[in-house]
Amino acid sequence: MSEPRASIEGVPLNFTAIDFETANSSPASACSVGLVKVRDGRVVERASWFIQPPVGHDAFLEWNTRIHGIVASDVIGAKGWAEQYLDIVAFADGDVLVAHNARFDMGVIAGGCSATGTELAEHHSLCSLQVARRTYTLDSYRLPMAARAAGYEGFQHHDAAADAEACAAIVVHAAGQHGCDTVEALGAATRVHIAPVRPRSEQPSAAARPRLSNRPMIFAD
Repeated sequence: MSEPRASIEGVPLNFTAIDFETANSSPASACSVGLVKVRDGRVVERASWFIQPPVGHDAFLEWNTRIHGIVASDVIGAKGWAEQYLDIVAFADGDVLVAHNARFDMGVIAGGCSATGTELAEHHSLCSLQVARRTYTLDSYRLPMAARAAGYEGFQHHDAAADAEACAAIVVHAAGQHGCDTVEALGAATRVHIAPVRPRSEQPSAAARPRLSNRPMIFAD
C-alpha cells in the first residue's frame, strides 16, 4: 500500500473523511463507502467496502454506474446497510465527518437508516466543498479541482476510498492555509457550519419501492 498523501506537517487536525457511491437516486441506495481517519493532520487508517442496498432501493441505474462503475453483481454477498452502518460508526469513533458536498453524504446516512429502521447515531459533519469555496479561487470546486488546489492529484475520482482521501487532503491543506488546528476552528474561520446529521422525517418501509429518477443524484464533487 502506498504512503497516504493527505498530510501536512504541523497541523494537529483530527477527523474522519467519508464518501458514498449510490446505486440510484434514492439516498438509501449506498453501494460503496470509503473512510479515511486523520490524526494530527496525517492519514492513519483507510477502509472501503461494498454495501448491498436495501430491497426497494437496490436498482442500479445506468447513469450511476456510468459515474462510479459499480454494478449489481459487485455487491452480491456484501452486508446490508444495517450491518455496515455499525462498522461506519465504529470507524468514525465520534469524529466530525468530513465530506465533499456533505449534504449528499449525510443524506445517504440518514436515508439508509430510515429505509432499514436502523437507529441513527449522533454525527456532525463539515463540508469540504464549502471550505474549498472559502479557501481557494477556482473555476470549479468539484473534488478533482479542489484537491488539485490542495496539492493532491492523480486519484481515481468516484472511487469512494480515493475520494475520501482527496476530501481529507483538502481539509488538511485548508486548515494550514487558515492557521487552524481543529475542524471546529476551520469551520469558524471559513464560516462553514459543523452541522448535526438529522434523521429523515419519514420512515419508509424497506420494501416500498422509491420513485427513482432516470438520472443520478446530483454530485457536487
